[in-house]
Order: sequence, then C-alpha cells, then structure tokens
Amino acid sequence: MNQLEHIVAFVRVAELGSYTRAAEALDISRTRVSRQVMALEEALGARLIQRTTRRLHLTEAGERYLARAQGVLLALDEAAAEVGQGTSDVRGRLRVNGPMSFGTRYLAPLVAQFMQTHPALEVRLDLNDRRVDLLEEGYDVAIRIGSLPDSSLVARRLTRCRLLFCASPEYLATYGEPSSVKALAEHRCLRYRSGQQSADWQIDTQSLAVSGPLESNNGDVLTHAAEAGLGIAQQPSFLVTESIASGRLVPILINEPPVRLDVHALYPARRYLPAKVERFIDLLTDAWGDPPVWEQNIGLSPISQQ
Repeated sequence: MNQLEHIVAFVRVAELGSYTRAAEALDISRTRVSRQVMALEEALGARLIQRTTRRLHLTEAGERYLARAQGVLLALDEAAAEVGQGTSDVRGRLRVNGPMSFGTRYLAPLVAQFMQTHPALEVRLDLNDRRVDLLEEGYDVAIRIGSLPDSSLVARRLTRCRLLFCASPEYLATYGEPSSVKALAEHRCLRYRSGQQSADWQIDTQSLAVSGPLESNNGDVLTHAAEAGLGIAQQPSFLVTESIASGRLVPILINEPPVRLDVHALYPARRYLPAKVERFIDLLTDAWGDPPVWEQNIGLSPISQQ
C-alpha cells in the first residue's frame, strides 16, 4: 500500500467534502480516490468517513486523524521546499490558477516558457474568474488582480496596471467626449458585472452610477462592444492595449488621477517557499515589469510619475 498517496486522498476528500472534487484536485478518477480512502481505513482498522447518499462527514476518528495527517503533509512540503532551495533543478507538479482573459494573454505564454526552461516540471493551469480556495483546492499559486480579501495567504505584488476609460472614434464623434468623470453618468456605458457584484464604476473610493445598453461578466465582450461604438468602457489596461495601439479604441479622461489595479501572486503561508513557486513568481515579475509591458507603448505616463 502506498500509504502516503492514501493519506493525501483522505485529506483532500475531508477538506473538499467531496470525492468528486478531491479527484479533480488530484487529477485522478473518483473511483481511485474512493479506493485509496477505503484502503487507508482498512489499514488503520477504523472508519474515517461516514458516507450517506447525500453527503459525507468525518467520524470522530476521522477528525483526529485529519488533524495529524494535515500536519504531516505540511511538514513534508516544507522539507521538500527546504531541500529544493539548495538545488538548481525545478521538478514535480505546479498548480496555478489565474483569471481567464488576463491568463490567456499574459500568463499562459510565461507558463510555457517556464516549462521549456524546466522540462522535468509538470504544470496544471486553471483559468477562471471565480475566487478559488488555494488550500482546499490544492493550488500552489494564484494570480489575482485588484483588491484582496483578508486571509492567511501570502501576497506578493508582481506589477500594477490601471483602469482606463475608452471608446471608439465613432462613438466620440457621435456623442462627444465627457469633460469629467462625473459626466460619464450622461453617456452610454458598458458595464462589468460578476454575480451579485454591483455594475457601478469605482472611481478611487467612490462609486459612480452609470447606465448603458450592455453589461457582461466578461471583459472581452465589453471591449468588442466598445470597438463597435456601443458605448464607453472602463477596462483594465491589459484588455485594451491592442485596441488602443490599433486605433480601434481611444483612451479618454487620461488627465484624471489614475485608478490602479495591483496584480498579486497569492500562495499559502509556509516557512519554506518551494523553489518551483519562487522561481515561477520571479519569472512573472521580471517579464511583466512595472509599469507593465502592456502599458509601455500606448502613450500613458507611468503611474508613479503622476
């Protein structure tokens, strides 16, 4: 019996509350996870998880074993990280999470570059716009843009970009350019909304109520709509760099104080950061720069100079 694999399977099932989610996190079949947990229970001579048709919960023995098992796995992770700090070889598996549009443009190419440099490394890159739980879902690092909730995770700033107001030349020719941020309330605005999040625009610490013909939970949709002349969009710079450079969109209100979005790497707090995580984060920092590469050729002055 590979007891360590079985312990890992049990811990993931217990943390995620689901055999299916544990299987996804471990990238193995649900059947294999179930067999590993049952094999562990047989070896221990104790039931760890009580299964019903609708849910599962830990037995008293399972709760005690989980606390010890989590400590053992954390200690093993830190031991591997400590050893890895003295080696030049990056290997093993790296699980990365990032936002969809940004990840496709600026994260995925660097993941490929990192894997070329370290051919013994395996990577799982998941792109989505939901807030994942790094600890429960087994991610080594996540890339986040904007404000961060309070948590036990470590945050390292990689770069910062800005929110830009932009519209097509056709829209500006028809409706004119707003003279101030407050005047945006009189224009057709293309709004981003995710879940129950407000579609109002954030200007520093203030919220500006705007209206318009379209709202979406995807920034690329709003960029295409702005290019089509449907209204003004407030977009992070990485979504509109190419559109501005080609003349399909024009940045407006650029003399107003910029609204900044920090780009962070989040990872679980631990004494020793694994070499694969540290070097990956270093690559992102060096590649993106500050100001970021996507802002350097569209005529914007750096935030730090304003």
